[in-house]
Amino acid sequence: MKHIGIKKLYYSISEVSTITALEQYVLRYWESEFPQLKPAKNRAGNRIYTNKDIKLIIYIKKLLRDERYTIEGAKRVLEEYVPEAETVEQLELLSVPQKKKVTDEEIRTDMLEVRQFLEELSEKLK
Repeated sequence: MKHIGIKKLYYSISEVSTITALEQYVLRYWESEFPQLKPAKNRAGNRIYTNKDIKLIIYIKKLLRDERYTIEGAKRVLEEYVPEAETVEQLELLSVPQKKKVTDEEIRTDMLEVRQFLEELSEKLK
């Protein structure tokens, strides 16, 4: 999958879901379970995540999914968790495949290839 760098200070829950490969409901649940994970909310009431929040989510995911901790075990580990100092590092947002504009020439070429294939198939069936 193609990566594009998004230079942002805040990310929406859908962007964080894409970055972390976690469903949005999982992020909301973890927010209720882990007191360290408290994303701010904008004026509309939507969650806005910082790079620090996303790094914490990735760490929680590692504890739960890779190291097979229970939620209670992960909570104990996180009591001693010290977040890294803020860096200029930007996280990469996995891009959804962009729709490519198809030119008339490309369509024409594809149609000619299909036509040729069908003609050859027709000849073989005779």
